[in-house]
Amino acid sequence: MSIRHLWAVIRKEIQHILRDRGTLILVLITPTLVLLLMTYALAVDIEHVPIALLDYDKSSLSRELIQQITAGDDLDLYASASSPEQIEELLIRGKIKAAVIIDPGFSTDLLSLQGFNLQVIIDGTEPETGGFAVDHIGWRAETFANTILASQLQAAGFPLDSLQPIDLRIRAWYNPNLAPEVDLVPGLLSIVLGFPAFSVALTLAREHEHRTMEQLLATPVKRIELLLGKMIPYILAGLLNVIFIPLIAMAWFKVPFHGNFLVFFFLSVVFLFAELSMGMVIGVFMHSQSAALALSFLVVMFPGFFLTGIFFPIASLPEMARMESLFLPGTHYAVITRGVFLTGIGLEILWPYAVMLVFLGLIFTGTAALFFKKKLA
Repeated sequence: MSIRHLWAVIRKEIQHILRDRGTLILVLITPTLVLLLMTYALAVDIEHVPIALLDYDKSSLSRELIQQITAGDDLDLYASASSPEQIEELLIRGKIKAAVIIDPGFSTDLLSLQGFNLQVIIDGTEPETGGFAVDHIGWRAETFANTILASQLQAAGFPLDSLQPIDLRIRAWYNPNLAPEVDLVPGLLSIVLGFPAFSVALTLAREHEHRTMEQLLATPVKRIELLLGKMIPYILAGLLNVIFIPLIAMAWFKVPFHGNFLVFFFLSVVFLFAELSMGMVIGVFMHSQSAALALSFLVVMFPGFFLTGIFFPIASLPEMARMESLFLPGTHYAVITRGVFLTGIGLEILWPYAVMLVFLGLIFTGTAALFFKKKLA
């Protein structure tokens, strides 16, 4: 391999990146914009879910229960219904997402320690919101019942300490407040830092589309020099994002960074090599930029959402999907980013993922060189 030939291709590609605004935006600005948009869109705390209440008991205890259920910002009392038909109309019109029906005799059953019946109706067209309402209504109703039960037992002379033998204390390590963006942002890095892979696919397709590939092959530049020369500038552009995006994550989203930045930087270089090698394979087979962009979304973006463990645990995926996830660089990089950011682990634990990224990069690069030679020889 000639360093002079490789540098000539690298310099040519850097000039193209700086000259073409679309490519420059794709590799330098788009990752940050996508990270911001996806984090705000996905890391959303559900609040102010509108509910209706139908109180058949109309006692002081039922009114206290209603106050307990609607305390806070998660559930809002939209209407006090007078009949099940009114609840159905509110659900159909989308005015409420859940309804609570308090049966007659609620206070009598509760004070006699017989338990109580509480009916919750949810809008099944939005199961996530409905499930949120059920969880919070159930939790607050249980808390209310426990408070009444404790006061009843205390009035009867029973010591409460003997009735609570379990002292349950829950601690969340690495993300104490369970903030969704703290977990989401490091995982999303494996998606947004992969955008330069699109550019690698597009730059090879552009050479075919503009019929300049034959001119390049007529030069003394070898095929592997051409492929690496096309890829290295986008690795360098990706590394600018590796420096800039974690600063945004820490300053804007308050994501902690407990690891070693040099380790993170090194592992990011390996990830970019593997991810851009995948884009290079796409560019070898696609001879138009539109086709290369479409295939890049299908191969890089969509699997990055569903198969890399960012949103769904890999262990819960079907066996075939788990096998496919092993061949996605983002799967291994998501473990690396979360490990470095949140738990502060280093190469002593992350080295198997680094080895897998190197392996994938070599496989993809070798595949691109092999079929590139067959295609144009």
